[in-house]
Amino acid sequence: MKKYIILITLLYSIMGVGQVKNKYELIDKQIMNIPVNLNNSTEDIANYIKSTFKNEDDKIRAVYYWTVSNITYDIENMFAVNFNESAHDKIEKTLKSRKGVCVNYAEVFNEIANKVGIRSFVIEGFTKQNGFTDYISHAWCCAKIDGKWCVFDPTWGSGIVTGGKFVKKINNYYFKTDPSKIITSHMPFDYMWQFLNYPITNQEFYNGNFVVNKSKPYFDFDAEIEKYISLSYIDQLTSSADRIEKNGVKNAMIFDRLFYKRNEAEILRFNEIVSLYNDGINELNAFITFRNNQFKPNVSDEELKKLIDSPKTKLTKSKELLENLSKISKTNQSNIASLATGVNQTLNQVEEQFLFVEKYLGKSKMGRKTMFTKVSFFGVPVN
Repeated sequence: MKKYIILITLLYSIMGVGQVKNKYELIDKQIMNIPVNLNNSTEDIANYIKSTFKNEDDKIRAVYYWTVSNITYDIENMFAVNFNESAHDKIEKTLKSRKGVCVNYAEVFNEIANKVGIRSFVIEGFTKQNGFTDYISHAWCCAKIDGKWCVFDPTWGSGIVTGGKFVKKINNYYFKTDPSKIITSHMPFDYMWQFLNYPITNQEFYNGNFVVNKSKPYFDFDAEIEKYISLSYIDQLTSSADRIEKNGVKNAMIFDRLFYKRNEAEILRFNEIVSLYNDGINELNAFITFRNNQFKPNVSDEELKKLIDSPKTKLTKSKELLENLSKISKTNQSNIASLATGVNQTLNQVEEQFLFVEKYLGKSKMGRKTMFTKVSFFGVPVN
C-alpha cells in the first residue's frame, strides 16, 4: 500500500525572532562529546543520553541539540521525495548521510526522544514566514516535558538557507517553544496538535488572527490526546481526518493530507474486513469438514455450538463493518459491492449450518446419527 507523508520545507529567511539565551551550554557540550561509535543508531544515541542525563528537561535538550547539530538540510534533494519510504528508512538514511529534509529531522528527533522515555510525536502541517503562508508542507515535533506539551522544530532550529546554500545556525527559539507562540508560524493540519484550549482555524491563521477567542467551545487537548493514543491506528486516522476537515480545507496541502488520511483509513478498514471475512470462511469450511466427519472426534454440545457461533459472529461483524464503510466510501465502491455479495452468500450458508446444529442438539443420540449427509465446502478466501 502506498503511503505518502507530508514532507518538505525549510526556513528560507532569517526569522524575525531573537536567539534565546542558551542556558544549556553544559548539556550541549556533553552531547557533542558522545563517542563517535555511538552516533550511528538512535538506540545508541538514546542510551548515551539516558546514561548521561537524569531529568526530562536535560534529556530533551540533548535530543534537540544532537539532531540540529548532526543533520544538514539536504537542499539538492528537497523535492526528490519517496512517498513509499517508511519512518525507519528515513531515519536510517539520515543517520548514514547526515542529511535530510524536515521530515527526516522530525523522525530522528521523535525516535530518539521516545527511546529516552519521553512521549513525543511528529506534527504535520504548514508554515508562515514573514507574513507569507508557504505552499509546501512541513514537519516538526512535540514532546511532553514535566507534564507540559512543548513544540520543537529541529529543521528551523538547525540553520537557514541563504543564497541557495544551507548555513548551520542553531536557533534555540525552536527548542521547547510555547504552543501559544509558535502557532503564529506553525499550523498543524490537525488542530489537536496546536495544544490550545481555543484552537485557531486555518482561516484565522491566514488572516494572522491569533487572539484567544473564548467564545469558541473549550477544547481539552490533553484529554483528546490521551483518547487519540488509545485508539487503533485506523481510528486515529479517522479522528484526525475529522478534525482536519472541521478546521477548514483552505489549501491544497490540507486537501491532500485529508484525502490521504481518509483513503488510508478506508483501505485499511477494507483490508480488516477482508481478513475477518476470510477467517469466517475458513472457520465455516473447518466446521463443514467436521460435520462431514459426523462430528468426530467427539466434542461436547457446548464446544460444537462454539464451532458454528464463531464463523457466524465474524461474518456478521464483517457485514456490519462493510455497510458502515459503504456509507463513506467513494473510491472503493466496486470492491465493497463485490465483497458484500460474498459476505451475504456466506452468511446464508453459515445460517444453514447454524440451524442444523440447533436441530442436531435437540435430538437424542440415536436421532443425531440419522441427520448426516455430505455438505460441500463454501467460499474461497479473498486475497
